[in-house]
Amino acid sequence: MALSYPRTAAAVVAVLTTCPLLAAGPAWAGPGDGLRVHDIQGVTRTSPYAGTDVSGLTGVVTAVNAFGQARGFWFQDPQGDGDPRTSEALFVFTGTTTPAVRPGDAVQVAGTVEEYRPGGADSVNQTITQLGDATWTVTSSGEELPAAVDVDRGAVPDTHAPSRRGDLSERELRPGSYALDYWAAHEHMRVRVTDARVVGPTDGYDALWVTTKPRENPTRRGGTAYTSYDGPNTGRLKVESLIPFSQRPFPRADVGDELAGVTEGPLYYSAYGGYLVKATTLGEHVDNGLRRETTRRARDWELSVATYNVENLSARDGQQKFDRLATEITENLASPDILALEEIQDDSGPTDDGTVDPTRTLNRLTAAIEAAGGPAYEWRQVSPVNNADGGQPGGNIRNAFLVNPARVSFTDIPGGDATTPVEVRDTGRGGPGLSVSPGRIQPGDQAWTDSRKPLVGQFEFQGRRVFVVTVHFASKGGDQPLHGVRQPPQRVTEAQREAQSELVRDFTDELLAADRDANVLVVGDLNDFWFAPTLRILTGRGGLHNPMTRLPESERYSYVYDGNSQALDHMLAAPRLADRVDYDIVHVNAEFHDQVSDHDPQVLRFRPLSGDRRTDHAEHDRYYD
Repeated sequence: MALSYPRTAAAVVAVLTTCPLLAAGPAWAGPGDGLRVHDIQGVTRTSPYAGTDVSGLTGVVTAVNAFGQARGFWFQDPQGDGDPRTSEALFVFTGTTTPAVRPGDAVQVAGTVEEYRPGGADSVNQTITQLGDATWTVTSSGEELPAAVDVDRGAVPDTHAPSRRGDLSERELRPGSYALDYWAAHEHMRVRVTDARVVGPTDGYDALWVTTKPRENPTRRGGTAYTSYDGPNTGRLKVESLIPFSQRPFPRADVGDELAGVTEGPLYYSAYGGYLVKATTLGEHVDNGLRRETTRRARDWELSVATYNVENLSARDGQQKFDRLATEITENLASPDILALEEIQDDSGPTDDGTVDPTRTLNRLTAAIEAAGGPAYEWRQVSPVNNADGGQPGGNIRNAFLVNPARVSFTDIPGGDATTPVEVRDTGRGGPGLSVSPGRIQPGDQAWTDSRKPLVGQFEFQGRRVFVVTVHFASKGGDQPLHGVRQPPQRVTEAQREAQSELVRDFTDELLAADRDANVLVVGDLNDFWFAPTLRILTGRGGLHNPMTRLPESERYSYVYDGNSQALDHMLAAPRLADRVDYDIVHVNAEFHDQVSDHDPQVLRFRPLSGDRRTDHAEHDRYYD
């Protein structure tokens, strides 16, 4: 039986007394039961009344969502029960209809208790307890709003969630012990942060991230560093606005900026980032002047190699993107000798028309660089099989090399294509070489299913052979979120990246077995953290050197996601190069609201080994001591 609710309290009582189903069935809880909001919320993540029709719930409207497909209003019981486990507020979902209530209205509400799961029933996101099919009566207006909960630096527990617990849905909340429980226990309630530092820049959906714990793993540029799976940084909190942008445009904030004063509103939950403040009051944006970094130029005797994920660059992009990338490459990266690029698309971009060639894309980029005063780069790449390498459908993203021929030469060895594996060859006194250049590592292996294949190139710099492997490992997109109901979250995509690491490690081991002084680099977007198994496979047991690990932990990042400054991009070097490399992460994108890519590039400068120990020792003493 579908239920529809009248809009007056008297009519609600009439329905209760005249409808046989409602009078007799256990699925209705009405005014006579004395239910209050905290009863509906209960002491777990899910309501004990889920699926039940309830009425007579009272409270004060605290905010109205008048935007989008999920409109409605929040109301909160100003009395409360004193139990820290139970929220005192609810959201009334009205679909695409803006409800005719205002903050300060006292209301009596009836409706169906729902557990709505953002992202769909099969996702592992938390559920939102709300009322659907609701009716309400405004009993008075101009009431004082319930006081907002101050989320100061000591409010949220340092421990994220219980370990080894699985699904937390029905577990009794312990808001004094676990951060996720703290937020769940305040669902829909008014919360407040004061003088909050921005740790995630304003995104394309008018949201940003602040920290409630300014001393929690701070980076030197104002962010919050993600340094281990056990420490996801519980002070992070997303902020969106309920204020019409015509009245108050959303701030365009960078990491390290501040929302000065009070930011407050109801606490909500989204599939995109988890718990957030839907601000009815927004602090004043203070621009703290974060600057884009510029690396130094390579010395004459140094080879400079950079890696840069240029985020789905195609010939269909506007000239502004090409020009900005050109400026960053020329000025901020100081025109590296070799530039390994990730996410170069084919010439038709996301149009799925069978095109795989990137000639116009790469020609436009190299022309823009030259116009910006940079080198006349040459480029090399291998086009993939259509729609076989993952990424944006139709885009055929792949890795590519830009080479400055005035400083370094690319060794072209024909035969490389989408399906032919590159092999290590014995070239005699010159040391090992490649069977094809450019070439791809084991492109037929199942580890690369729907994923980008590594591109390998052979180069010569001042008479010395150098091998560069540029990678773009499988995405983390299928992993369970930090804010989800399953804890600890399962990293289901990790196995594929580990298999990919094994293949790249086998290839570099083969090069180094042929010549332990081989100048080998593995660079690119590994889509994993410096502390993850993906990196340990490449660096463990006498493997490649990761210069990022010589930086303070607070500086190990190239990407900002959900307010965490984290490392997805890496530059690894042969172990004998460990004391010869100068490494720099160049922060030009990830911390800024006006990004040309979501990744920061990196640069590695070094004097390649000659293969003659006496010469190499002398150069080390000359250049590095």
